[in-house]
Amino acid sequence: MTYSRSLTMNDYQAEMASTAIYKWPIIYPALGLANEAGEVLGKLKKLIRDNDVRFDGTKSLTDTQRADIAAELGDVLWYVAAFSRDLGISLNEVAEINLEKLADRKARGKLMGSGDKR
Repeated sequence: MTYSRSLTMNDYQAEMASTAIYKWPIIYPALGLANEAGEVLGKLKKLIRDNDVRFDGTKSLTDTQRADIAAELGDVLWYVAAFSRDLGISLNEVAEINLEKLADRKARGKLMGSGDKR
């Protein structure tokens, strides 16, 4: 499973916009994001139930299983891109903000724990 061209996050966001056909900006992609994230979890649940995949190294995923999860993650990415676009935020900005937050937490020894402002 390879994709041959180099694609930035902002390129993806610009290209996906041509497929964003919905009436309720912000609300629709927020609901879709929650739904698609649930579908990713459903795939994992079924791998555990039906295939005894343990994710501890004792049984690895097949290429097909990995591709199925990747497809669902792509749907999650679409909704993140649409949601952030509707908010006027580029995917590059979202990624940069997240990396800055994580670097700050790492520098302060706060990667573990809970809470948004740790």
